[in-house]
Amino acid sequence: MGIINITDDSFYEGSRYNDPQSIVRGARKMVNEGVDIIDAGAFSSRPGATPISEEEEFDRLHMALYALRNEFPELVISVDTYRASIAETMVKEYKVDIINDISGGEMDPEMIKTIGKLKVPYIIMHMKGTPENMQKEPEYDNIVDEILRFFGSKVSTLVKEGVNDIIVDPGFGFGKTLEHNYTLLNHLDSFRMLELPIMVGISRKSMIYKILDVHPEESLNGTTAVHMAALLKGANILRVHDVKPAKETVKIFDEIVKGGKQTL
Repeated sequence: MGIINITDDSFYEGSRYNDPQSIVRGARKMVNEGVDIIDAGAFSSRPGATPISEEEEFDRLHMALYALRNEFPELVISVDTYRASIAETMVKEYKVDIINDISGGEMDPEMIKTIGKLKVPYIIMHMKGTPENMQKEPEYDNIVDEILRFFGSKVSTLVKEGVNDIIVDPGFGFGKTLEHNYTLLNHLDSFRMLELPIMVGISRKSMIYKILDVHPEESLNGTTAVHMAALLKGANILRVHDVKPAKETVKIFDEIVKGGKQTL
């Protein structure tokens, strides 16, 4: 899944696109590199980010999706939003394929019912708090158990509302300390018990660049290392800034798995 941020303040400058021409250029590069899904988001969810209005989010997404659908009519597109009204409009007007909700239905009580009506796949992410306050000393008794319970409750509600295609995202960096993130990565295989696809969004995040003492722009090598670890622990979808390196990582991972099935 390749990231298109229609923002001017996302934490990684290389993911920001502010006009139709740059959006199409960025998407074309990702398509040429083998992207499977483009994820378009119009608000920054970095720690401390200030929310934007619903009208501004709609205007940004309208610009982006109009350009993307005209240029790539068959492209699988996900929209990153926590607002039910935005999700409904984008699915109906632009045939958006997936809704990616960083709040797991917590920031808009109408979201889950709306997804049930729309009948589109739904990515449910765990976040403790909101982007404004999520990194203010988050605490867990047992982070894996708490997130598993969160998903268990949410999945039950989603199924009751008629949502059948559910993807879970543990929410690396969203209300988690550095230690929390690596505990979560080490136990990512625990989420297989949900029997749902697992998505991870760890590309160029602080859990990587802080360990390496570099900037996000210098964290691609670390990102690749963490992507391989996530795949080995059961990740099914990588949400990334850099499609080609991620595709190469998946290709090597596939060979590792294939080799493990051979009898010596």
